[in-house]
Amino acid sequence: MAESLIAIEVVYAAADRQLLLAIDVPQGVTLRAALRASSIAEQFPELDLMSCPVGIFGKQIADPERHLMQAGDRIEIYRPLLADPKEVRRLRALKAAEARKREQ
Repeated sequence: MAESLIAIEVVYAAADRQLLLAIDVPQGVTLRAALRASSIAEQFPELDLMSCPVGIFGKQIADPERHLMQAGDRIEIYRPLLADPKEVRRLRALKAAEARKREQ
């Protein structure tokens, strides 16, 4: 009997380029196993697929070793933020407030 396959996507956005892979994996495969099967590490050798944070459709998965993939899932590989978004907003608001003061 042939193994049943499901279609999923794997996406990663590096600072300089993005990649979306559509792959078929066996039903019942874990998220980490699907990542290894995707061969995305060949495109981005700097990725450590065994420890990088990952999610499905924007929701981080706490235990990718046990999470089973469903047909149509999109695995997202997350990279560290270069800047804290809260700090960036705070600095932008401070700069805008200073600009308003100068205009008065």
